[in-house]
Amino acid sequence: MSDDHDAAGAMSFIFEAGVLKRAARTGWWFAGVKQPETIAEHSFRTALIGMMLAAMEGADPGRVSMLCVLHDTQETRITDIPHIAKRYLTAAPNAAVTADQVADCPPAVAEVITAAVAEYETGETLEAVVARDADKLECLVQAVEYRHQGIDNVQRWIDSSRAALKTASARRLAGAALSGQPLAWLSPSRQSE
Repeated sequence: MSDDHDAAGAMSFIFEAGVLKRAARTGWWFAGVKQPETIAEHSFRTALIGMMLAAMEGADPGRVSMLCVLHDTQETRITDIPHIAKRYLTAAPNAAVTADQVADCPPAVAEVITAAVAEYETGETLEAVVARDADKLECLVQAVEYRHQGIDNVQRWIDSSRAALKTASARRLAGAALSGQPLAWLSPSRQSE
């Protein structure tokens, strides 16, 4: 294969991932959120949380962040299927979707992405456990923010996300999110002079 073909294949995946900036997280519509965050917005904060949790848990922050960035990239093709819809629908496994997405990428790129997705999906490494916790914790944090914005019907997301957390650090951060104020950082008393 030519270098131009490899570059075009890589760019195809980059363009496809850009769709995540426009695709909404659909489960929040059930809670009454009219304009929920996008999948890309969710993935960004998941990666940030993952990096922090990795530092707290002794995992590799870079690896965890990569797993978090890639954990929902398949949703360009299968969409963000709400939890209740999964009772009735069967989607292709994320690893299979990813393989199709990166089929035309340079082999080294395809290998890195497919290995990361497989690691996340298997959930056996410390990094994968931390990345999965970051995903659940981001959902909990988003629910807390929506609740502070007046969306009352978010408790089920808080409860299910909190129950799924595996690491002690994620459970501590969840407690802090539940007792915290999302905009407390704006307080003049918290800013240095």
